[in-house]
Amino acid sequence: MMRLVLARFFASLSPALVLGFISCLSFNVQAATDENAWNVLQKAAVAARALSYQGVFVCQTERKTKSVQITHLFDGKNEFARNVLLDGSPREVLSQGGDLVIYNPKNEKIVIEKRRGQNMFPAVLPVNLEAVKESYLLRLGVLERVAGRESQVLILEPKDGLRYSYRFWIDTEYGLLLKSVMFNSRDEIMESIAFNQLALLNSVELDWFKPKIDHNKNYVMEDEPVVIASNGTPVDWVIKDLPAGYRKIDQITRMVNGKLHPVTHIIFSDGLASVSLFIEPAPKGNKAKVLLTTMGNASVYANINKGHLVTVVGEVPEATIVQIANAVVFKK
Repeated sequence: MMRLVLARFFASLSPALVLGFISCLSFNVQAATDENAWNVLQKAAVAARALSYQGVFVCQTERKTKSVQITHLFDGKNEFARNVLLDGSPREVLSQGGDLVIYNPKNEKIVIEKRRGQNMFPAVLPVNLEAVKESYLLRLGVLERVAGRESQVLILEPKDGLRYSYRFWIDTEYGLLLKSVMFNSRDEIMESIAFNQLALLNSVELDWFKPKIDHNKNYVMEDEPVVIASNGTPVDWVIKDLPAGYRKIDQITRMVNGKLHPVTHIIFSDGLASVSLFIEPAPKGNKAKVLLTTMGNASVYANINKGHLVTVVGEVPEATIVQIANAVVFKK
């Protein structure tokens, strides 16, 4: 009966009105689907930080493959994580919040490095997705299994050629990111990271939050770079006309081992992809040679500009790092 009523209703309308009604309905359905996709991605961003879990994930790029065991705990206030590299030379990373401590064997020593953290899998997504929404489109894909768990595939595509596209596999029960794949504009895989083992933790004990001690080696703390405090005087360069969607999120000037002069390090991000810019005085006699290449999943650009070496590195297309390098304008 309802079908008959609807048929008579549409028959009474002009073809233009029928098409308009269908278009409006399709738009509303698509808008609801897109919003649902962003909600799933938001849940994944939170779950990576708010859940306690242990597993093994494999990271693959064109050049290498490595397996990492991760243990992550959230006690209601703080995050603790321990990443152990399972391939090649032993290496461990312990993190508490944004602070990292890296235990790295070198010769007969274990060198301990302290540094500020960057997002590590599966916490690769920012909790605030507004910047990501500015530069990417998101849609739902199919359901697939990863590490024995059902996941929802999300397809994140850039609005321009200044960033790569991504596929995310999100656990349908807990919302945790199970797999992430990055593609270039030719749909070639640049990087793939995926769990092959995963279990949630119920315990809040921290007895695992320590490195494995090798008593046959000496543990030494690596000298931390000397940070050059800003005195408020203007520098001899400025940043202008960044690529669309990219913003400066951090800047530091410091002394680096092997360098005679301070190096300024600036980090830009579009909310997901990040790019590092390094500016330092060029060595005397160094000729202006331009380097532009892609190494694995990272693009690298270096050039001499007004007596300064400008280097840009990031997991983004080459066009993006060139634009960021060209955004550095030296004052006369």
